[in-house]
This record gives sequence, structure tokens and C-alpha cells, in this order.
Amino acid sequence: MDRRKFLAGASALTAAASMPSFSFAQTASDPNFTPALVGKPWDPVRNAMVFDAMGEIRDTFTDELIEEILSAGMRAIAVTCGNPRQQNQSVEQNYQSALEEMLWFDRHIAEKSKYYLKATKTADIDRARKEGKLAIFYLTQNSEHFMHDLDNVDAFYAVGQRVCQLTYNYQNMVGSGCMERHGSGISRFGAELIEKLNEREMMIDLSHANVQTTLDAIDVSEKPIQISHTCCYDVSPNPRAMPDEVLKNLADKGGVAGMAQIRTFMTLERFGMVGIYFDHIMHAINVMGIDHVGVGSDRDHRRLEVTPEYLDEMQREQGPLFDVRRVPLYFEELNSPRRMEVIWDELIKRGLSEDDAEKVTGLNFYNHYKNLIG
Repeated sequence: MDRRKFLAGASALTAAASMPSFSFAQTASDPNFTPALVGKPWDPVRNAMVFDAMGEIRDTFTDELIEEILSAGMRAIAVTCGNPRQQNQSVEQNYQSALEEMLWFDRHIAEKSKYYLKATKTADIDRARKEGKLAIFYLTQNSEHFMHDLDNVDAFYAVGQRVCQLTYNYQNMVGSGCMERHGSGISRFGAELIEKLNEREMMIDLSHANVQTTLDAIDVSEKPIQISHTCCYDVSPNPRAMPDEVLKNLADKGGVAGMAQIRTFMTLERFGMVGIYFDHIMHAINVMGIDHVGVGSDRDHRRLEVTPEYLDEMQREQGPLFDVRRVPLYFEELNSPRRMEVIWDELIKRGLSEDDAEKVTGLNFYNHYKNLIG
């Protein structure tokens, strides 16, 4: 199975059919272009924890790229399985897409066992750190693949799923996404699902949920919750960002939030704006405390270049509503598999100790996982 074709979904359109007028000149030709920054090399002696709470692993990654990711200290990552845009599919298709992609990852991890290992417990992260590998956790960005049947939580747990977003961008049976015009909070079924996820020790993720759904879920859940990839609404208002009220409630209940690296969540300026990303990290620390903030990049780990081929890939994966004029979605300064080294350096420049910087680059999410799944 070609997982990228599967993720695109039946409703996705090709770029040739739906793309608005756009210049394909190489991004580097722009006079304001800011190339990827270079950080101080990751120190294997200190062996700081580096954990991307929501990132991407692709079958197109070369061995050289994977080795560079590992040399920059990455030892754990959660990856999306299945099509998160599940309102475009039947519940049966949602079940199938999530299951098939988890099984695809099983095969891919086995094929790349020199570099990867499947993770279901934090002991797998410990093993990855000892062996210089990357521990990969399975996450879904919606809950519709359970087909509104709580018994399917057990089925997907058995396959290896350990993190579940309750919603994607729109309304589902559980609650409401952040793009819904008149979204609800947590439904009766949503409360039942939260109880089941707590019982099964599958972690709850509120990325993409609206504010009311997030506040309700934090209140209903007996266990801490995560928002793996978000940013701060009070710094940059955006539907995908969370206000201070949510961040504080999340931290007060023991949860953790990962700061995403999607530029368009924070600014529409294309170049020279990476400082705002660190403003979001520092703001989250001020609101939540140093023990509750991490990194969930929501990003590819390749060095990306805006080309017609890349735009076509984005259009197929994001679907017909995606506007290619928004690219690049990333900060050029962080457009590298070594970007966590850049983040480490900037956190130190902003006054964090090395111990506190490590909490942000991975230790807080490691502790969150250990607390919830062992």
C-alpha cells in the first residue's frame, strides 16, 4: 500500500485541477529568504531527551536523512495513522484507514529496524536512547475510526495505538473541532469515550478541538490530557491556537502542551519570523509552568523546497480546501532535520537552564507518557 495515496483520501484533488495562480520560483530566490539555521551539535554525552510529540515519518526518508535526525538527538516521535479528515469518509473507511496505516508502520519499522523501533511504553524510549534509535508511537488525529463503538478502543490498543485525538477540525460524535462554525462541547458519547480511554490507558489529545470541547474534556477526564501540537492564542490569535484559560486548566490537571512549528498558525509573514515561535514557547512556559510545555512540530523532517512537485504533494494530502498560496507552512529557519538543536540553542539564549531546556525538548512529554502508559 502507498500510505501517502491512502492518506490523501477519495476527496482530495490534484494540484493541476484546483491550484490557484502561484509562482513556482524557488523560495531561495526571494530577497527576504532566511535559510535554515544551524545549531550547536547535539551532545551525546549529555544525551538530552528529544521527543517530537507529533511529527512525520515518511517512506521517502533516505537512510542519510534518518541518520541526521538521529544524530540531532531525536529519540521519540508520535506519528499520525489514518486520514484525520474523517468527515469525508464512512466510519468503516475511517476504521480501515487507521488500521492499515498502523500495519504499514509495523512493516516499515521492521524494514528500518536499524533505525526505528515500535513504541508502546516509555521503556521503548529508554531502549531507543541506549541503542541510538527512534521510538515511534502511533497516534490518530480523530476518534471516528472507533466507529462509535467503545470496544474498538481495545482493538486499536492491541494494534499499538497509544494516543487519540478526540476530534479533528469539525464536529463529530465526541465533540467539536476548532474550525466548526457552531461547535459543541463534549457530548454524552464523548464523555463515555473519555472514560474508556482512561480505563484502557490510551492518552487523550485535544489538538484541533475547539475551546469548549477542550475545557470539557479536561474537566471530564480523570487523567491528565495532552495537546500535542498547538500554539498560544494570546500571542497570535488563530483557530488552531489555545487561549491561556485552556493552557492553564490543562497544566493544573497535570497535562502538557506541545508547541507546533506551523508558521501560518503564528504569522502570515513568510520569512525572518522564527522568533515568534520562541515567543509562543516562552509564553506557554509563563502560563503553564516549565513542567508542562514541549514540542509537537506537526512537521516533516525533510529539508523542503517549494517546487511544483511539493505543492502537488501538499494539495493531494491536505485536500481541496488547501490554499497553496499559504506555503511554506514552516519557518525556513527550522527547515532542517537538525532543528531541535536550533531550538535548544535558542531556549538557552532566552534564559532557560539546560535542565529546563531538556524539559521542553522532550522530558516533559516523556514524563507525561510514563505517567499515563507506563
